[in-house]
Amino acid sequence: MTARAEQRVRHRRRVTKRRAVIAGAAAFGITGAAVVTTTMLSTAGAASSWPTATGSKAVSSTISVSGTYDGGLKKFYGSGDLGGDSQDEGQDPIFELADGAVLKNVIIGTPAADGVHCKGSCTLQNVWWLDVGEDAASFKGKSSSAQYKVIGGGAKKADDKVLQFNGAGTLTVSGFQVEDFGKLVRSCGNCSTQYKRTIVLKDIDVTSPGKAIVGINTNYGDTATLSKIRIHGDSNKKIKTCVRYKGNNTGKEPTEQGTGADGTYCKFSSSDISYE
Repeated sequence: MTARAEQRVRHRRRVTKRRAVIAGAAAFGITGAAVVTTTMLSTAGAASSWPTATGSKAVSSTISVSGTYDGGLKKFYGSGDLGGDSQDEGQDPIFELADGAVLKNVIIGTPAADGVHCKGSCTLQNVWWLDVGEDAASFKGKSSSAQYKVIGGGAKKADDKVLQFNGAGTLTVSGFQVEDFGKLVRSCGNCSTQYKRTIVLKDIDVTSPGKAIVGINTNYGDTATLSKIRIHGDSNKKIKTCVRYKGNNTGKEPTEQGTGADGTYCKFSSSDISYE
């Protein structure tokens, strides 16, 4: 679409935003047909469209990724042993990423099994979940220096958790959108091995219904830093921002200790959260 045609249907400011998004996508290596759909990386929130798949692929056994895997915005969905979309624990993922791997331009359809597993540092770039199964992605690295990055993309229809942080290190989520969910990010509350976890959430669109943006374990020293969080359709402010728990390694349900900013574990100010 030309800039002139775009102006007929959108405000000039929205055109500028779209150009910025496409430029950012090119910097990430998203080119060709994939660029057309990168308008979904904008901050339009509830007004955004979700990507249209360029094709589909049934996955009957986990796809192992080392290096970079570019899905070309195909839709991948589970079949056979991966044909479940329940909340049962212990399901296998559609994709399993080795330490340092990159997964980009992928749509995960339904059944989604257990989405994506990262065994160490990883990058998920322009990855979309249409109907989250057990979890959308789980981060399982054991090193305190592990870096997990979720750039762009989005997820919806998650009965419970979207991003499950079981391992050690730092998880950074930016330019993401989530709707109809339980928790966007949860630091594991009862894993047999626990770690200090650092979570950074920035430039996120959250659309109701949902329960909580992030949950952390203060007794293990977890922190969550939030900025540019836009919450849509929640005028009564039912979605909790940052929930503090006392976690354990015994498998018991963790106990909630409080919610909201406290300056130590949940780090943000009122200006970092907007309701639209």
